[in-house]
Amino acid sequence: MASTILVGTQWGDEGKGKVTDLISGEYDVVCRCQGGANAGHTVVANGHKFGLHQIPSGVMYEGVVPVIGNGCIVDPSVVLEEFATLDEQGVSYHNLKISGNAHIVMPYHKDLDGANERRLGKNLIGTTRRGVGPCYSDKVSRIGLRMQDMLDEKIFREKLETALAEKNPILEKIYGLPGYTVDQICETYLPYAERLRPYIIESSRYLNEAITEGKNILFEGSQATMLDIDFGTYPFVTSSNCTAGGAITGSGVGPKHIDRVLGIAKAYLTRVGSGPFPTELPQGDEIGELLCEVGHEYGVTTGRKRRCGWYDAVVVNYAARVNGLTDLAVTKLDVLSVLDTIKVCIAYDVDGVRYTTVPEHQSLFYKAKPVYIELPGWKCDISGVRNYTDLPREAKDYIDLIERLSGVPVSLIAVGPDREQTINRHWR
Repeated sequence: MASTILVGTQWGDEGKGKVTDLISGEYDVVCRCQGGANAGHTVVANGHKFGLHQIPSGVMYEGVVPVIGNGCIVDPSVVLEEFATLDEQGVSYHNLKISGNAHIVMPYHKDLDGANERRLGKNLIGTTRRGVGPCYSDKVSRIGLRMQDMLDEKIFREKLETALAEKNPILEKIYGLPGYTVDQICETYLPYAERLRPYIIESSRYLNEAITEGKNILFEGSQATMLDIDFGTYPFVTSSNCTAGGAITGSGVGPKHIDRVLGIAKAYLTRVGSGPFPTELPQGDEIGELLCEVGHEYGVTTGRKRRCGWYDAVVVNYAARVNGLTDLAVTKLDVLSVLDTIKVCIAYDVDGVRYTTVPEHQSLFYKAKPVYIELPGWKCDISGVRNYTDLPREAKDYIDLIERLSGVPVSLIAVGPDREQTINRHWR
């Protein structure tokens, strides 16, 4: 038995979907543990490009059981949209499992998410407006509705009435938006329940029984370390724990069953939304624009253009510590092939003090100035390389530097978007 947690080490969009798809065939089960439709995983396989938001990327492998764990929040409409997309491409999802304890994204969550962002104005968080924050807030406030509630109309109506008694006055009196009736929501959501009923289970029990049977599980993270509600750049974060610890609470599988923690790091850096980004290249910067265009840096969920910058070894070193990384996968190395020289941030300067890990206080992080070293580029196409020894010396030097600064072995290297465009260095 071998179980692995896969996590993002930066601000998301590192290529977790590609890596999950790449290694899913080694596992019997792939489980999403947190997040909702705000997560976008791009998978390219057999000439087809899929943008998945709710269903784990492991669905792309026949025989692999995809599980949406209890730590996730579920937008039933998005799940059904993905069913339709997978049907069109002939991809089966018949063995999908959805935790009955996962909370449901309701229409008022989306309304409140958008209204709050508008209220914040220039100080907005930069959410996807998919209702994620309000849904997790209701979970913690104990007025949320869970997937299992949809299966019993009486319970669903009772709990919905309690929730609306709180939400409608906020929508109507604070934001000037229309409220909802119980019947109005039931008319939409109860049919969802019947469509999804066959997939809703007690997922913690299922996962632990799978482990007892000797099956391998991949715990697939969404978002990333620097967006974690506790360890990220608060308040410009997501509303769940997307570090390795979140996989434990979000699945109901104990830590003694975890063998490896694989961190995903993009060979440069991007961020969507607001918040600090020490190595960000200024808007309009030639190299930043080049990275954006060559790397197709537009959000899977929102379509927003991503902010681009140089690789930040300080952030990845921090991620290695808080996640307990055993391996790294470096993605999009091929994008850097267009550059003559490449910068790597090895430390921060904060008012004359040098930091090699993320500063302990938010105010210090905002003032962090990157300390760079510059490496020569390789200026040749590496998208066809499959063996590490065949990479140009400059590319190998870059990977060796990433490995040394993080203290974690680089086991996988992606040199293109397709499943096959990967160098397996130390993985398995």
